[in-house]
Amino acid sequence: MSIEHAFEIPFVAALALQEKQIQQNYRPIIAVHKWFARRPGTLFRALLLSELSDRPLRESFYQAHDFAGVQVADPFMGGGTPLCEANRIGCDVQGFDINPMAAWIVREEIERLDLTAYAAAVQSLTDALDGDIGELYRTDCPLYGDKDVPVKYFLWVKSLDCAGCGRAIDLFPGYLLAENKRHPKNVLICPRCGDLNEVEDRKRPGACQGCGAALATQGPARRNRCDCPDCGHTNSYPRPEAGPLRHRLFAIEYYNPARKVEHRGRFFKKPDDRDLDKVRRAMARFEALTPGFVPDEAIPAGDETDRLHRWGYRKYRELFNPRQLLGLELSCRYIAAVSDERVRHALATNLSDLLRYQNMLCRYDTMALKSLDIFSVHGFPVGLVQCESNILGIRNGSGAGVGSGGWVNITEKYTKAKRWCDAPFEIRRQGSRKVQVPIVGEWVGEQRNGGRRRAVSIRCASATNAELPADSLDAVFTDPPYFGNVQYAELMDFCHVWLRRLVGHEAEGFDRPSTHSPYELTGNVTQKRDLAGFADGLATIYRRMAKALKPGAPLAFTYHHNRVDAYFAVAAAILDAGLVCSASLPCPAEMSGSIHIHGTGSSIIDTVFVCRSTGKTRRQWLFGTAAELSAVIAADIAQLTAAGRTPTLGDARCIAFGHLTRMAIWNLRDGWDRTRPMPDKLARVAEAVHAWGDPNAIVASLRTEKIAEPAPLPYPLASLAEQDADDAVPF
Repeated sequence: MSIEHAFEIPFVAALALQEKQIQQNYRPIIAVHKWFARRPGTLFRALLLSELSDRPLRESFYQAHDFAGVQVADPFMGGGTPLCEANRIGCDVQGFDINPMAAWIVREEIERLDLTAYAAAVQSLTDALDGDIGELYRTDCPLYGDKDVPVKYFLWVKSLDCAGCGRAIDLFPGYLLAENKRHPKNVLICPRCGDLNEVEDRKRPGACQGCGAALATQGPARRNRCDCPDCGHTNSYPRPEAGPLRHRLFAIEYYNPARKVEHRGRFFKKPDDRDLDKVRRAMARFEALTPGFVPDEAIPAGDETDRLHRWGYRKYRELFNPRQLLGLELSCRYIAAVSDERVRHALATNLSDLLRYQNMLCRYDTMALKSLDIFSVHGFPVGLVQCESNILGIRNGSGAGVGSGGWVNITEKYTKAKRWCDAPFEIRRQGSRKVQVPIVGEWVGEQRNGGRRRAVSIRCASATNAELPADSLDAVFTDPPYFGNVQYAELMDFCHVWLRRLVGHEAEGFDRPSTHSPYELTGNVTQKRDLAGFADGLATIYRRMAKALKPGAPLAFTYHHNRVDAYFAVAAAILDAGLVCSASLPCPAEMSGSIHIHGTGSSIIDTVFVCRSTGKTRRQWLFGTAAELSAVIAADIAQLTAAGRTPTLGDARCIAFGHLTRMAIWNLRDGWDRTRPMPDKLARVAEAVHAWGDPNAIVASLRTEKIAEPAPLPYPLASLAEQDADDAVPF
């Protein structure tokens, strides 16, 4: 079999769509540690089995496999999805990534762990932490009079001193704390006294029950301006020269287990004197410490980190409040004392992942009533209202975690992830039900129960320097950077500065003070990395991979971008590697509801580029006119529609760009001169792509109504293997 013949777009697209809605349910392994823009594990499993199995994909997908001796590499392993899927079906794997956090995370995903020893260490750590600082995360319930109930979230608002009169001003963008979706009523903060008021109608909220002041939803802070309620002076913010703005605790969401059954909704309160005293005591306790693990590194310049600089943040430690720093420092001390290295590394990974909730950039979702971690968008969003999670976490009566962002939540997800590694499953739809299908005989790891050892090589290194023997690889599967879509190094430095202090001498790449590297393959204005540089780097790595591949073996990778010129680099890299693109297959790869995608018009569809030195493509995929291209796009859209994806113009754009790139490679493969300067090569690709007309105009001509009702397929919704063999065109 081969991907070109066995891959079934409707089948795989349906799986990917389902997975991306709740990815941790389909691939619990992703919960080992946060990574960005992870592609669906179901997609890479389907690609691997389409290439390696001799059975129909719909059959082989739910069966166990052990492809002993098959060599698979990933030169941009990131979060490790292709490698984990290949390792799971018995392949020997080699992974490379220039970011030390990527190498650390993938090792943690694949390396086996004694879950019994890990559970004991987790219990010991959380017990010690609770005994040391647990009381700082408890409050009294004013509704029922219960004492020392656990806090879920502390809510803080940024404040500044008025430049006119000196009064402290709260920078509330709005006074709505909770919507009446998951709570019986709307909860509004009184702008005068700060009391919390539950109201039926947000448009007519009435007066504060405490002081009688008029309630409102709109706050005074907007567009970096805030009028002083006393003197009327218009204050501007942020004030970077003065450092970060301070925060004031204004509300608490807590959990009262004894009253949960009889109580409707959540538990909210205005902090009392005892709560505010705990804030002061946490500050005093941290100031009395000599921290050994809290980072003192400066935040470097960058496309994303410059946003932090504009808000006055200069060091990473300034992104945390004293209570968070105290809890994190003590957690690090407990972890460092664990003698079992494998367990210590697991706990260190948990600590690193915990950081995304234990900082003062987290926001509170007023509808879902939960903390939004710092990486809920792929950047460093600085809001005016912050959410501090209970670092310990909370369990309900059945032992399940409550809320998010604590040790309970992080270690619970990590445990589920490693259990899935030992006993992976797939989820299959049966009518309206989703059924978990155990894949008995598959597992993720380097060895199990003394059986055959699988070769696993994870390197923190650029694949440009990878020494791979010629004709040694059976396949390369990867998800390369998408030219500047995510600034991985800038974001991962947030975790790296902590983790390197905890385990730096024990991990490859952690001797570096930052995950930044001049050899990163991303577009970055600050680092002056442009499209030609991205294309050169991609081409260098693809050439090295092509040399290591056996004749006709695939280099398959996912890609999408809203700009067509970002695809020129892909085409030039493939041509430089001496490969031909034999297929460009659409597949959902993002969740349409993701915060960084929803409402932007961006596509959730990736193109899977399948490239080989020799092989066959499908005649129906070749086109010579814009009209023929439209027919190919329509066929793809019909298959995606059959899978349950309502297509958008953004989807059609990415599908079109993928096919145009494939055909440009096809037409340029003879006579391609890899010795030309990269700008010249990009220009040649651009000319070839535009030979069919303006790509954006071609997409626009499809019109939304045509996409919503795609043309009939020129072939049945079945695997390509069932089609006429005469349809294959060799190259």
